[in-house]
Amino acid sequence: MHQNRSFFLFAITIVATMGGLLFGFDMAVISGVLPFVKEQFLLSAAEEGWFVSSALVGAIGGVGFSGELSDRWGRKNLLLLAAILFLVSAVGTAGAPSFIVLVIARMLGGIGVGVASIVAPLYISEIAPAAVRGRLVTFYQLAITLGIVVAYLTNAGLLNISLAGGESSRSEGLFEYLVMDEVWRSMFGLEALPAVLFLIGLLFVPESPRWLIQKGRVAEGIGILSRISSRPEAEKDALSIQHTLKQETGSYKELFAPGMRKALWIGLLLPLFSQFSGVNAVIYYGPRILNDAGIDMSNALMGQVIFGLANFLFTLIAVWKVDKLGRRPLYLIGSAGATVSLFLTGYSFYSGGSNLLLLVSIIVFLACFAFSIGPLKFVVAAEIFPNKVRGRALALSIMVMWVADTIVGQITPIFLASYGAAVTFWFFAAFCLIAFWVVYKMVPETKGKTLEEIQNMWATPSKEKSSG
Repeated sequence: MHQNRSFFLFAITIVATMGGLLFGFDMAVISGVLPFVKEQFLLSAAEEGWFVSSALVGAIGGVGFSGELSDRWGRKNLLLLAAILFLVSAVGTAGAPSFIVLVIARMLGGIGVGVASIVAPLYISEIAPAAVRGRLVTFYQLAITLGIVVAYLTNAGLLNISLAGGESSRSEGLFEYLVMDEVWRSMFGLEALPAVLFLIGLLFVPESPRWLIQKGRVAEGIGILSRISSRPEAEKDALSIQHTLKQETGSYKELFAPGMRKALWIGLLLPLFSQFSGVNAVIYYGPRILNDAGIDMSNALMGQVIFGLANFLFTLIAVWKVDKLGRRPLYLIGSAGATVSLFLTGYSFYSGGSNLLLLVSIIVFLACFAFSIGPLKFVVAAEIFPNKVRGRALALSIMVMWVADTIVGQITPIFLASYGAAVTFWFFAAFCLIAFWVVYKMVPETKGKTLEEIQNMWATPSKEKSSG
């Protein structure tokens, strides 16, 4: 029986994290596509920035409505919407006849990313037992990093096929058009496959039990909880959820109450730091950065694959340790390491040092980000807010992430052009240092606590020290 429960929990987590894989793929595919789209449509620097940021603008729009709607309509329905948007975007970008259509299709995908970035970790946090909640929510970040790796590998693979085909393979066929003539179209179009799998998988997962209980559908909620834990534990959890719901107003004002202000600040600052750490500067502009360092285009794409693999593999540390070591120690270790490695990355550019130092320092940064700053923003933000407004509160949190991401996407090429790579990476290092200080001062430990216990913790902050 226990084995059946574990398999059920694992299966629905895998389906929910498909939203993360699509998020990562959609975010990273742009690094391989950008040089080809820029050349084909003769993009100016401003148009290039807009092309990169258009999906992020869509993500902000998706975040803007999905928090509210997930509280009203349920988590599962919003995940279904995200899957449909990913599929439409994949087909639309692959077949876009003009730059305008391409941008619109990218924005639709961005809306899907925005919806998934809120609802997937929210859904996982609400269905997971307290003892493994951090690990399962971290799987979402792991899926994002896997999506990034898949995008890098498929970009590099398709580029090699296109280059190997050469002029002799050109004809009027669809394959030649999508892969040989305009390879960027197939780079985008491959997203359709995981989007279809995500859509099919969602048809078989249940709704969030906490959302069902919040809506008065207590028996349904207990039924789902009992498939994850024992029936007595499910009924006990349901009573705890109902008790905390009675204490909540369900309005945004609740987030600004004295006991919740600290939680709100944490929920806003951690996503901000995750973007201003510089990780997406590496993801979006990695080939250009490596090319500027003297590494040619094909090797730069393979360098991106190495970056992506480092990001993926070191996220496994967070999956392994987040529920044992805790959220706070992982974040402090990772943000300190990110600060040092980004400083060394900047120094490598400043001194004109070896490519080996550059690659190693960026890989160390990605490793530190992957087990701390990256996944823990989702873990912490998904567990610190009250039940009735969790969707909307998480929307505020993730909105900050996407606004910051949009800003980083716009300023990175400007910083690289105006101040150089060294200053750009030192700028990001400063934010990682600030992140370390904020977490040291503000963030308590939440490992092993139920969502309801965490909620009560904010009401009695004097009893809860940061060591938790």
